[in-house]
Amino acid sequence: MEYFPLIMLALLAVLLFVLPARQRKTMQARAQQLQESLTIGTPVTTTSGLHGTVAALAESTVDLEISPGVVVTFARPAILEIRRPAGADGTPGTDAPGSAGERPADGTV
Repeated sequence: MEYFPLIMLALLAVLLFVLPARQRKTMQARAQQLQESLTIGTPVTTTSGLHGTVAALAESTVDLEISPGVVVTFARPAILEIRRPAGADGTPGTDAPGSAGERPADGTV
């Protein structure tokens, strides 16, 4: 029992240093994979919530078309995620008949 405080200190070190480092490494790998998968025409969302389509790629920047004819330049790390069309993975929210937000044509609820 005299080694109990030492064992607890070692476990605390693992919890405070090793586990967050592994999580950070995983997140960096995921971000690198996202950057490598960007191609022209890919719909994306930025960290500020702006939705656009990749119009051009450079080494450290990405040009996004946010409206027809409107192109803005962002730093590549500002790309948060690649957008998927609603319903492409089977989730509700598509504009298909019978989707969640659709009302009947006769106005009944």
